[in-house]
Amino acid sequence: MKRLLLIEFQKLYLNKSSRILTLIYFLLLTSIALIASIEFDFANIHFRIADQGIFNFPYIWHFNTWVAALLKLFLAIVIVSMMANEYSYRTLKQNLIDGLSKKEFILSKFYTVIVFAGASTVFVFVVSMILGLIFSDFNEVSIIFQDLDYLLAFFVKLSGFFALCLFLGIWVKRSAFALGFLILISIAEGILFLTIRFKSDTDFASKVMQFFPLTSMSNLVKEPFTRLSGIKSLANQVGESFNKDYSIHFYQLLIVAIWAFVFIYLSYRLLKKRDL
Repeated sequence: MKRLLLIEFQKLYLNKSSRILTLIYFLLLTSIALIASIEFDFANIHFRIADQGIFNFPYIWHFNTWVAALLKLFLAIVIVSMMANEYSYRTLKQNLIDGLSKKEFILSKFYTVIVFAGASTVFVFVVSMILGLIFSDFNEVSIIFQDLDYLLAFFVKLSGFFALCLFLGIWVKRSAFALGFLILISIAEGILFLTIRFKSDTDFASKVMQFFPLTSMSNLVKEPFTRLSGIKSLANQVGESFNKDYSIHFYQLLIVAIWAFVFIYLSYRLLKKRDL
């Protein structure tokens, strides 16, 4: 495993675009802290985002993992480019000539995906812990470490998403087309959801769509804003209410984990059959 990872990270280090995109991604994760500095002055009312409870424990784990997940496209570009470069620079063929098996090649990519997802999770944990200790109104140990399952969901979500990107990169061979297919899959799932909802109802459509790749990944960390007391109070004033389930369920983690395995396996089968 160590040997395979060293090979991959050497390739990434030698690629300037990959280095820059990876650096931008982790800098953007750090920039979550900048949300705390956002202030508004309106009609003699001073309003600071950090004072609205978004950095309170344990809510911060939900909020920060959701925001961080929005930035995953930067690493998605790195991953599809990583595969496109294997074909463009013929490093894939050279690795196989040098004795690397196709199984080891796919494993090296899979390990890289897991490392990216793991590093992102640790990074979000550290940033969230620092922000929470500074701004949270609740600092009891039992509250601080409550809802840490959002970090697990974040890790599984990124692993599944990056595995999909890896498969598309191997299948299409061109990073731009791979990202295009990623957008098409998202659009297709959206159209399918609307079609099912039109013929039945929203609840049934959601139950069906939870088994599709991008929707299942999205379901792991749902939007956090409707959990805020201020949003709930405003909704109650206009006669609305939010009954959304924000919990992390084991079956949701399992669905995404299965998709990650499927994408890695399909990547291996595709590479094994392909004439290089």
